[in-house]
Amino acid sequence: MKTVEIIGYKRANLGKAESKKLRAEGNVPCVLYGGDKQVHFSAPMILFRELVYTDEAHFVHLNIEGEEYEAIMQDLQFHPVSEVLLHVDFLQLFEGKKIKMNVPVHFEGEAPGVAKGGTLIKKRRYLQVSALPKDMPEHISVSLKTLDFGKAIKVQEIEENNFEILDTKIASVAVVEIPRALRGKKMEEDEEEGAAEEGAEEATE
Repeated sequence: MKTVEIIGYKRANLGKAESKKLRAEGNVPCVLYGGDKQVHFSAPMILFRELVYTDEAHFVHLNIEGEEYEAIMQDLQFHPVSEVLLHVDFLQLFEGKKIKMNVPVHFEGEAPGVAKGGTLIKKRRYLQVSALPKDMPEHISVSLKTLDFGKAIKVQEIEENNFEILDTKIASVAVVEIPRALRGKKMEEDEEEGAAEEGAEEATE
């Protein structure tokens, strides 16, 4: 997995006024936890572009006034109106200790149901994954090549390679919905197909 470097500066004051001042100066208040102590710091907002606005998961190398840590971004908050990044939580990594991350889903190929006029609905764009840092994937690939009308790809169908997907196994990741205009036609085709199968069975008997 790729690593993004964030250069930060320790915070002496932790109040709301200080946080507001940091944001006005183009910085993001942050906290690192998971180690011996919490580390409160701030970092330039521009450094978060590659980390936040991406469809890949990343590790983070934090350099806070010369003290270096390996971490992952655990949580982030945006302003509800301006969507400015308000705060970021980081979790410190340790070799040999499993972590949990929300990993982006990459949908690959074209669903047959879409080619027939159906609509692809992406139910989950992220999946929660548990793994050792060395085994954590940047993304999870999901093939759409077998997804037909009214069908769904479930979490349980995704191959796990040295990692565990924590989402409910029966949850849908993607489905193809049949447009209303085609639903009647599809029902008629299913009924005709069923009648043909029954006729064939009677002929065999």
